[in-house]
Amino acid sequence: MAKVEVYSSMLCGFCYRAKKLLEQKGVSFTEIDVMMHPSRRAEMVERSGGRTSVPQIFIDDRHIGGCDDLFALESSHKLDALLKPAG
Repeated sequence: MAKVEVYSSMLCGFCYRAKKLLEQKGVSFTEIDVMMHPSRRAEMVERSGGRTSVPQIFIDDRHIGGCDDLFALESSHKLDALLKPAG
């Protein structure tokens, strides 16, 4: 499975939706809560090209975007290919 990272915060509905979709697909992911670990927010902003909203999602270190971007990949049937292991 691909390495998936989700920068999120508590009480974020978009974060919940994005994580739920990944869970439904059986994808394990690393969640980085920027509210509990504020120092990680700057890392998220840098990695995402300046985006400050959560969630910010990365698959194999590739920036996917936020919740809407993740669902757009799912709707266009491109998400599963990204989640498969490289090789």
